[in-house]
Amino acid sequence: MYRTEKDALGEKQIPSEALYGIHSERAKENFPGNSPFPVEWYKAVGITKLACYNTYRKFRTAAAEKLGKDLPFKILSDEILNALSSAAKELSAGDHFENFIIPAVQGGAGTSINMNINEIIANAALLKTGKKCGEYNHIDPTEDVNIYQSTNDVIPTALTVAVMNLLQSLEERINMLRQKVEEFEKKYREKLRPGYTQMQVAVPSSFGVLFSTYNEALSRDWWRVSKCSERIKQVNLGGGATGTGLSLPRFFIMEVVPELRNLTGLPLAHSENLSDATSNMDKWVEIHATLKAHAVNLEKMSSDFRILSSDLVGEKILAIPSRQVGSSIMPGKINPVIPEFVISSAHKIYSNDVLISSLSGQGSLELNAYLPVIGCSIIESINLLISCNVTLLNNLFTGLIINETAGYEAVIYSPSVTAALSPYIGYHKAAELAKLMKDKRIDIFEANNILKLIDETKLRSILEPGNLLKLGFSLDDL
Repeated sequence: MYRTEKDALGEKQIPSEALYGIHSERAKENFPGNSPFPVEWYKAVGITKLACYNTYRKFRTAAAEKLGKDLPFKILSDEILNALSSAAKELSAGDHFENFIIPAVQGGAGTSINMNINEIIANAALLKTGKKCGEYNHIDPTEDVNIYQSTNDVIPTALTVAVMNLLQSLEERINMLRQKVEEFEKKYREKLRPGYTQMQVAVPSSFGVLFSTYNEALSRDWWRVSKCSERIKQVNLGGGATGTGLSLPRFFIMEVVPELRNLTGLPLAHSENLSDATSNMDKWVEIHATLKAHAVNLEKMSSDFRILSSDLVGEKILAIPSRQVGSSIMPGKINPVIPEFVISSAHKIYSNDVLISSLSGQGSLELNAYLPVIGCSIIESINLLISCNVTLLNNLFTGLIINETAGYEAVIYSPSVTAALSPYIGYHKAAELAKLMKDKRIDIFEANNILKLIDETKLRSILEPGNLLKLGFSLDDL
């Protein structure tokens, strides 16, 4: 069964029970891809619409008090307004998402997003008032559902709401991972392992020092992400088509953002320049740079674990958990899928960063037509980062094994450990010791027993973890 809907371009047949309408159907035909639109943005449009209806209700009351009941403009009845508000609440919970048929990659600056949601709200509200879908003479998707709104202020504001909510989740996940890393840092603070520079063995270090570098990086990420909401909190809701507020009541313009702030609990603010907030996308470029920096840190950490746990290194000083069978042909093969997932995600985020930057620069005069792809890319990046933090915590650090014995032996068998003796016996004698260790594949103690370059008691004292890891030496040490 179908119903007939009309617009300025003609007529279309729409499934009778569908909550979407002709505008959505045309957009689906024009943008035939199936790139998924983020439900978080969909929900945020719902609560943004609800803020508009609540503000409209206040305006209607204020206007009636000032001008009396015979107002010189169309007034939505309580029945319609209640139905619209109820439908908007449902959207904010993710209901009816199956009727959102627009792909993420689209043209039109978000008009298709807004119209698809307007039609869903209109038809859901019609059903609530005992009418049938498509009976727009009772509740119109544009005149009623979109009252005092524009795509150009509702959709970017909703994006800000969605991103701020996701940023809170990301911030929490980063801190959870950071706390786990800090546990490893404290537990293995003086457990020795060789350091590496340029993929070659370097001077002695410890597992604790290694984990401290990750802890510090995650701490910076946590702090930077916590500041992102402050950088994007100004929204253009109430600005209308280009930020001038044309055709909107000043009461509505001034009150709608505080209403949205109350509904969401987010620190949203009315932009001091609504036209700027409508036209320019640099705030998204700025915060995505922070997301990219976090991706870089996660990739570095994951790459380190992939190297240290690989079969290329001989006896492993570190083993990551086995999470799934690694081959359809080689029995027993286990691959480092968690690091590989994180590295793949990081590179997707890097590509999103280029896309967001380039399309933000493509804004023309009063508006940026590419907001849908910019917004979807930002949300994708945040969701990827949340997933990376979750899987690193649950599937890598949980079950991570540190081989303290292998780490210590790798240090005392490494010729690089002789660098610790340079202040005591000089570089050239330390080099003799290193050469003997390398030629005979013996540890530093055995090599020193042969060459007798330093007292054994002194040598063992120098190679104590606390002495190897302290910052430099003092005259008292000598």
